Amino acid sequence: MSDTEHDIVDYDLETLMRTYGNDVLRTAYMYVKDKFTAEDIFQDVFIKVNRGLGEFKGNSSIKTWIIRITINTCKDFIKSAYTRNVVPLMEFKEDAIVSEDDFEAIEKEETRKEVRQAVMDLPEIYQEVVTCVYFQEMSITDASNALGLAEGTVKSRLSRAKEKLKEVLERRYKNEQ
Repeated sequence: MSDTEHDIVDYDLETLMRTYGNDVLRTAYMYVKDKFTAEDIFQDVFIKVNRGLGEFKGNSSIKTWIIRITINTCKDFIKSAYTRNVVPLMEFKEDAIVSEDDFEAIEKEETRKEVRQAVMDLPEIYQEVVTCVYFQEMSITDASNALGLAEGTVKSRLSRAKEKLKEVLERRYKNEQ
C-alpha cells in the first residue's frame, strides 16, 4: 500500500467532514444559491465520499476529489426535474444591521455578493474554474483534476472568465453612476 492510500484509509468520515465540510458547503451554495439545498447536497456528497473512499486512488488530493464529487452532485441537482419546476419563495438574510458602524462591513459584503453573482452569471464552463481556483483556492493542477480538464484548458477558461467578469462588473459600475 502506498503512502497516499495509507493516508486515505486513516481518514474517517467525521474527520473529512470537519476538514472539508465548509469547502463543500461553499461550493454547493455557489451552484444552488440556497442554504438549505446546499446543506442537503453536503449530506449527499459525504454519503458518496463514505461509499467511495475505498475506491479513491490518490491521483489527486482528497480535497480535489471531494470538490469534484460536490460539483457533480450540484450539476445533477440542477439538472433534475425538481429544480426546473420549483422556485424558492424567498431568500432569508441572516445578518441584521445593528448600528451605523456596520456600514463598511455591509458594503464589503454587498461587493462580495456582486462579485459572486457576476461569477454565477458566467457560463458554467467559466463558473467551474473560478469556483475551484478562487473560492476553493485550488491550484491549476488541482482544479484540472477536479474538473477533469487539461491544465491548459483550465488556464484559458480562467483567463476568459476574468475578462468577462471585468466587463460585467465595469458595466454594472457605470450603470450605478
